[in-house]
Amino acid sequence: MSISSAWLMLLVAGALDVLWAVSMKLSQGYTRWGWSAVSLLALAAFVVLLGRALTALPVGSAYAVWTGIGAAGTALLGVVLFGEPLSLSRVAGIVLIVAGVIALRAVTPAA
Repeated sequence: MSISSAWLMLLVAGALDVLWAVSMKLSQGYTRWGWSAVSLLALAAFVVLLGRALTALPVGSAYAVWTGIGAAGTALLGVVLFGEPLSLSRVAGIVLIVAGVIALRAVTPAA
């Protein structure tokens, strides 16, 4: 697998992590079957994609980037979808997460 493909899989796995977290919230404790199914499918898909990406990427960088995408994306969607408060400190935290993801991607060796 090429490094570019691995990074793309990691990006999609991060997006699926966000979908998983949001759908888990919407499932209301896994009592709503439709959202429960979406949550479990997203979980399975991101685990598979993350595992595939790890065949070509260093585990430390890949896991941190995946987690950062999930954390920042979920925090932003929490504000948009669920009316969670958007404070200056929350924005600063999200910016720091994104900066960390960018920095890790920039310094990760090609192989």
